Amino acid sequence: MTDFGSADGYVGTMCGVMLDIAPDARLVDISQQINPQDVRQAAYVLYTAYPFFPQRTVHLVVVDPGVGSERRAIAMKTPSGQFVGPDNGVFSYVLAREPAEAVVELANPRYQLSPVSHTFHGRDIFAPAAAHLAAGVPIEDLGPAVDDPLVFPVPRLEIDSGAIRGEVLHTDRFGNVITSIGSLLWEGDELVLDPAFGDGAQSVRFRAARATVEVGRQTLRSVHRTYADVELGEPLALVGSEGHLEIAVRQGDAAMQLALHPGDHIELHWN
Repeated sequence: MTDFGSADGYVGTMCGVMLDIAPDARLVDISQQINPQDVRQAAYVLYTAYPFFPQRTVHLVVVDPGVGSERRAIAMKTPSGQFVGPDNGVFSYVLAREPAEAVVELANPRYQLSPVSHTFHGRDIFAPAAAHLAAGVPIEDLGPAVDDPLVFPVPRLEIDSGAIRGEVLHTDRFGNVITSIGSLLWEGDELVLDPAFGDGAQSVRFRAARATVEVGRQTLRSVHRTYADVELGEPLALVGSEGHLEIAVRQGDAAMQLALHPGDHIELHWN
């Protein structure tokens, strides 16, 4: 996953490096269209995708506004796979859900290209490290242990009697607005929240039809199952495919229509 897009040869070059080292590897794109330098977007997109890959997967993420600076290059091992990328918080949401079994700095020149460019660590440091891991090199061989990988604060998720408070996490290409209120599971006509984020947040259960959602200047009645529950152009709250509360406009752009942005406050009430 990168913010490189597809117009230039950067992604293809990294693939060539990896296939030279690990010719039997299968390369799968999660996205090459992360907004330039948007580390939080990359963290969210990775969070939604990695659980659906085999546990042997090596996830390579290059969204790296600090390339060439003092920021570290790291690799991380978890029960759900290994991760390679810059130490800039891009793995924050993974670490909120997964224990890190090992984290190392990519400092061993044996597993890098030479010379190392100051502006293309994706090619010279990250791609070789990912390929060597895929080929079976132990993560400990890539460099010294790191005990303080950079993470940014997890998204807001606060629960009290009758209310859940969160924030806007992400807007997808359809304009659907995904929030930090998750994970939500349907049980009949009720929803059960098993908190994905939040410090000590507890599970809660409520009737979806009795819920109201306040976001921006809008109050939405009920939490729906599908976009088709409302008329064309009408806003609604529903549970998205990742189990997070989502604000949408049927066949419209909720982010634009409701003027919503990452970090905006959202509240769900059910009393």
